[in-house]
Amino acid sequence: MAGNPVDLFIIGGGVNGCGIARDAAGRGLSVTLAEKGDLAQGTSSASTKLFHGGLRYLEYLELRLVHEALAEREVLLKAMPHIARPMRFVLPLHPQMRFEPTSPVSRLAGLAMPWLRGRRPGWMIRAGLFLYDHLGGRRLLPGTRALDLRRDPAGRELKADFAHAYEYSDCWVDDARLVVLNARDARARGATILTRCKVLEAHREGDLWRIETDAGTHLSRALINAAGPWVGEVIRDTIHIPSRDGVRLVRGSHIVTRKLFDHERAYFFQGRDGRICFAIPFECDFTLIGTTDQDHLGAPDAPVCTEAEQEYLCAFASEYFARPVTQADIVWTFSGVRPLYDDGASSATAATRDYVLRLDDRGAPLLNIFGGKITTYRRLAQAALAALAPSFPQMTGDWTAGVPLPGGDFSAPKVAALREALCGDYPFLTMPWAARLVRTYGTEARTILGRATSAADLGRDFGATLTETEILWQIKKEWARTAEDVLWRRTKLGLRLTQDQTTALAAFMAEAQAR
Repeated sequence: MAGNPVDLFIIGGGVNGCGIARDAAGRGLSVTLAEKGDLAQGTSSASTKLFHGGLRYLEYLELRLVHEALAEREVLLKAMPHIARPMRFVLPLHPQMRFEPTSPVSRLAGLAMPWLRGRRPGWMIRAGLFLYDHLGGRRLLPGTRALDLRRDPAGRELKADFAHAYEYSDCWVDDARLVVLNARDARARGATILTRCKVLEAHREGDLWRIETDAGTHLSRALINAAGPWVGEVIRDTIHIPSRDGVRLVRGSHIVTRKLFDHERAYFFQGRDGRICFAIPFECDFTLIGTTDQDHLGAPDAPVCTEAEQEYLCAFASEYFARPVTQADIVWTFSGVRPLYDDGASSATAATRDYVLRLDDRGAPLLNIFGGKITTYRRLAQAALAALAPSFPQMTGDWTAGVPLPGGDFSAPKVAALREALCGDYPFLTMPWAARLVRTYGTEARTILGRATSAADLGRDFGATLTETEILWQIKKEWARTAEDVLWRRTKLGLRLTQDQTTALAAFMAEAQAR
């Protein structure tokens, strides 16, 4: 039986779907979300892991998007100080700065100054950073400053001919945990979250949607298609409603290498081709380098970072680092397919990163969501519910700004104090272990540890401080079902476990769920 209808049925358990589910549940709506795989299994766990305004988007005159994203950085930091943190970015000025027009603004500059070729000149970078500092009403994050790389530690790992740089602020975030925590908060507010639940068919039936899944039938007053790279497929093959709007699938690939530098700042590099690349401290002992922008022509399932993309990213970083980055340095690669709104741009790099919402209200409402970026997921959720507001007059107003996600009920400066207090109260913890728990679970780390007085009280150790107690928490509270869920989305401990340890973990999880 389908049972009573809910207000919203959401297809897609990525950051947009889970963000909307949380927001809607907090406004008093009844919500069901269905995700065909694991939460954040697609694009939402394969980002560059930044809350950022998008400095390069200024070239494409996407001022509304940049303004919204810049303003959101600090809102999000306050809500999730455990999984997000401020980060300073070093943008070296190339000694032979050349300029190649790649956008409307830069083309105009190129026409006015034909002597410029290749990378953006210092004056243009400084102008962009000035806008970046002032467009979003920055309050917590420090502003831009100039660096002398011959004296600053950030210059030590770079080639000697890089003498000057600018340093600016953005934020790092654990993208997959962001999705899980939004889903958890949605469930705490009354939403039903169904994972491993594929939507097979959806059609209007009177003033309702009838949704058939492989786990049963559901009725809903409105349907939201937040399927990410599958948004077009859902419109065409599941809902069967014609749409003039299209999605452009763009693959963004990343490599993770051994640690390339010892400080906690990230680098923003410019390429000869007009693209940019980040090199970011990652999981203490590694460096994350990305991303690429390639039109993705195949199915969005399981994209891979190709050999050519690995070589491209290594070569890109090697133009800046004194020691060349080679494929032998790579310890992991990942790739995600971004579902950008097809605005007819000439290249994947130029395609808009802004989100587009399309409401079909010829009967029970249908809202299709195209594009979006992780930084603006909360604002996208608000916009989605504003679009549906006429159908739900009982719905209350915006509420999510500054409301902490689970485990985030503390201020960002207290991260170190939380870590030290955890070590004090649980003497068997090492400082790196405590730091990982705080950065993963925030104040809920204490709930997980409970009354343990020794590491043995936490059960079997699967390696890299991953214990039976933590795994059971993820199974019961966070929808983890496989070793991959645990090692690559709930944590990144897949970088540290051996194959034998991973096999043992998979066997344990299968046994735990069969009980």
